[in-house]
Amino acid sequence: MTDPRRAVLFDLDGTLIDSIQLIIGAFRHAFDAFEGDRPAEAELVSGIGTPLVKQLARYARSDDELTMLRERYRAYQQTNHDTMVRAFPGAVALVGDLRARGVAVGVVTSKGEEFARQGLAVAGFGDLIEELVGVDSTENHKPHPEPVFVAMKRLRVTSAQATFVGDSPHDVAAGNAAGVRTIGVTWGPFSRDTLVAANASIICDTMEELGAEVR
Repeated sequence: MTDPRRAVLFDLDGTLIDSIQLIIGAFRHAFDAFEGDRPAEAELVSGIGTPLVKQLARYARSDDELTMLRERYRAYQQTNHDTMVRAFPGAVALVGDLRARGVAVGVVTSKGEEFARQGLAVAGFGDLIEELVGVDSTENHKPHPEPVFVAMKRLRVTSAQATFVGDSPHDVAAGNAAGVRTIGVTWGPFSRDTLVAANASIICDTMEELGAEVR
């Protein structure tokens, strides 16, 4: 895979960086002060990969409650982020190898771009990521294809030249809607069966399998 105009787009949380326990902890902290019905953990996990405000708005009964939940979530993240985020084994090496081969690399995430950049830095990706498309960059978010289209435009590739790698059905849906090859990975919180049901083009269970598909 040596075409310099070819691109691999990655989701961030659950795909490149292991941050799921941080996310779950932040949700728990947010809902500790919530007077309404608290969602089950599995219900919260199912929304990972979509924008935070959209997830919290499902439970908040007022704008004030939504603000409270968001502020408590972000406070937990700010306090614990750097000690709870790490790259999945082999992820930095894979991205570095892709860049060395001339493959364009982008990240498409539903996270805010400031936190996303912080996570990439803490996890050791340095300047390996050429383009980052976060929740700040688009009006529509995964599973809508707009973030994928924006990343492709910035990297100057077509859908035929791009692959989108993610751990959630929201990633797969966005990639499929954008017309790119989609690869689901199973080391995040979503099961192989979930990714199969989402119609991922390929499913990889290890970083080695992923490397063989995208190099």
